[in-house]
Amino acid sequence: MNITSISAVYPNYRHTPPSWRTHLWQIVVRVETDTGQVGWGYGGGGKAAVEIVNGHFAEILVGRSVNSISDIAETWDFLYAESIPYGRGGVAIMALSGVDLALYDALGKAESMPVAALLGEVNKDRMRCYATGPDTNWYAELGFTAQKMSHRWTGDASLDQAVRVAESARTALGHGAEVMFDVYMSWDSEITLRMSNALAHVGIHWFEDVLTPDDLQELGTLRARIRPINMAGGEHEFTTLGFAEIARTGAYDIWQPDITWCGGITAGLRIVDMAGDAQAKTVPHRGGEPWGLHLIAGTECEDFAELVMGTRNAEIDDLWLGAPEPENGYIELGDVPGFGVTPNEDLL
Repeated sequence: MNITSISAVYPNYRHTPPSWRTHLWQIVVRVETDTGQVGWGYGGGGKAAVEIVNGHFAEILVGRSVNSISDIAETWDFLYAESIPYGRGGVAIMALSGVDLALYDALGKAESMPVAALLGEVNKDRMRCYATGPDTNWYAELGFTAQKMSHRWTGDASLDQAVRVAESARTALGHGAEVMFDVYMSWDSEITLRMSNALAHVGIHWFEDVLTPDDLQELGTLRARIRPINMAGGEHEFTTLGFAEIARTGAYDIWQPDITWCGGITAGLRIVDMAGDAQAKTVPHRGGEPWGLHLIAGTECEDFAELVMGTRNAEIDDLWLGAPEPENGYIELGDVPGFGVTPNEDLL
C-alpha cells in the first residue's frame, strides 16, 4: 500500500474559547493510498501545522509504502529528520502526530483491524473513564467515579475554593472515587505544598501541571514532598527525547503524553515503554478520544481514559462521527477497522 496523497485542513470550529485555540487548535489530516484506503488523523498546531503538512510533508511522502507498523515507524523517523531545521518539538511534531495517526487509520482499514489490534493483543476492551470539567453532579448522574477539575491560583482565596470543590466531588462521586486537579502551570512549589496539606483530608489522586515543562528538576524534588498525592504531567512534552528528561529528573509519577501532540501512536508506543522502565504510569492526555483509547487498549497504559465533558448544556463541535460514547463511566472500543471514526464534513 503506497501513499498517493496527503493533506490537512483546519476545521471551521464554532465553539472554541478565545485563546490560543482560536487559530492553533486541532487539525484534520487525510491520507489516500493506491489501494483505496483513506486514513484520517488528528493533530495539533492549528493553522501553522496545516502549512507544515501541506507545504512540506505532502511533498516528500507520496509514493512511500505503508504495509506494517514498522513502515509507519520508519516514516515517522524520516519526517522527524526532514523537519529538524524547524522542528524537533512544538508545532512540527503536532503536525507529524496527525500524519502518524492517519497512517495508522489507513493501515487498520487495509488489514480490517482496529488500530489497537495492530499494536498486539488488545488487553482492555472496556475502559474506565474520568470526566474533566466542573459539572460534578452531572458526571455522577452519568455514572462516572472519577473527576478532574481545573484550578487557577489567583490568591489565598483559591485555596478555600479548591477545598470546597474537592469536598463536593468526594461527596457526589463517592468515597472510592478519584479526584484530581489540573492547575495548568499556575502554582509554584510553595502553593503546591500548601494545597497538598489543605486537601489531605479529601484524598487527591494527582496534581497535574503544577509547574511548567521547563521546571522538571524542581518537579522531581517537589514530587516526593506531596505524597501520597501523585505528580502528573507531560501533555506539553514531545517525543521520547522530551520524555527522557522527565525520566532523568523523576518529575512525574504519572506520564500524560497527548497522542495528537507528542508524535502520534508511534511516539506513544515508545513513551509507554520508557515509562515502564522508569516505573511510572502512563495515562494519556485526552485519552478517551479514539486516538488515545486505542493506545490504552493495546498497551500497558493505565485503564483510565480522560473525557473532556465540559458542562451539561454546553454547545460543542461534533467533529468526529462514530466515536464510542461512555456508559456508566466506561467506554467500549468496538471492532471497527482503523480508529473507527470519520470527520464531520460540515466542519471541514
